[in-house]
Amino acid sequence: MEPLFEQLREELEKQPGKVLEQPSPGLRESAVLAPLFMRQSQPFAVFTKRPAALRQHGGQIAFPGGARDAEDLTPLHTALRETHEELGILPEDVAVLGMLDEVPTITNYRVLPFVGVIPADFRYRANPEEIEEVIEVPLAHLFNPAIHRIERRRVMDTEREIYFYDYGPYVIWGVTGRILRGLLQLIRGLSAFRPWLP
Repeated sequence: MEPLFEQLREELEKQPGKVLEQPSPGLRESAVLAPLFMRQSQPFAVFTKRPAALRQHGGQIAFPGGARDAEDLTPLHTALRETHEELGILPEDVAVLGMLDEVPTITNYRVLPFVGVIPADFRYRANPEEIEEVIEVPLAHLFNPAIHRIERRRVMDTEREIYFYDYGPYVIWGVTGRILRGLLQLIRGLSAFRPWLP
């Protein structure tokens, strides 16, 4: 494994993500995977674009993942199963690095994010019912302050900070933006990632 991903795994072991201590009743469990890989000595993150016709999150940019099924032994099983169903990546082809903080959504889910490394040369087999497009984003781009903005919005009677990251015609925001922010904050403190920091 690449040294920078090894360092990230060590940091996630030292600072494992936290689950919600007192989640609101009725929140359904779900999990996502933040897939990372190296190509030509550059680290990338993988996102998906949901089809516009989907009832929930249509057209949004997201990490692969979804609701926990009864047969999923753990949230990690959910994240890996959904990644396989959406992109064709087998669970055994994912080197899981660790877990980020669980986050609630306004659509009554609690999302547990995992970080994993996938093969750099993988040929995605996107499920057209769930995925309109696969988007590979260089991590260096995501650290550019010019593409990041924060807006304060009222959500369910509470004012919250919403994080936005622009990549060409794509806008990463919502729960994915919040998860991405947590990942980038963790990475920013790691010496192995300095070559890609502004």
